[in-house]
Amino acid sequence: MKKKLGTKRVKKPTKKMEKPKEKRITTKSPTSKKTTTQIQKTTTQKTKKQNSKIVKPLTLREKKLQEIKKRLISQKEALLSEAEEALNELPGQTIFPDLGDQASAETDRNFMLRLRGREQRLLKKIENALDRIEQRIFGICEKCGEAIDLRRLDARPVTTMCIDCKTQQEEEEKLKEL
Repeated sequence: MKKKLGTKRVKKPTKKMEKPKEKRITTKSPTSKKTTTQIQKTTTQKTKKQNSKIVKPLTLREKKLQEIKKRLISQKEALLSEAEEALNELPGQTIFPDLGDQASAETDRNFMLRLRGREQRLLKKIENALDRIEQRIFGICEKCGEAIDLRRLDARPVTTMCIDCKTQQEEEEKLKEL
């Protein structure tokens, strides 16, 4: 008969924990003349510091950016739900016997499509702003690299330029039109 040789598994610790240190304390009892020795276990301060996490308080700007992020997410969800409803309600191509009614229906339909196009562009801007927040570049002007004022970000969270650069860009566009 053959005997199977067994292998003994030894569990390896996953984390290296420091063992409590033993400290011997020798005391004399006032009633007795005997000396007693006690062993007291103490933990090192390193393990206490490792277990507690230091939380850095958020600055005013970081808090405001988090509020803006929440607002952008809710605005995105609202736009998506409205777009879904509008898609179901969008009137199809209808033919009216009266030319005035036909023109009015076409105008209404074109107006609704233009609104949906604007909302679609706004949705893209919101997604870009959320991406910039994740990349930690939100609130920095694309043109000059300076921080965008919080009041501007609060008023128009999808902006990518500070007020000075945007004003300059608009002036250049006006000159090109002339």
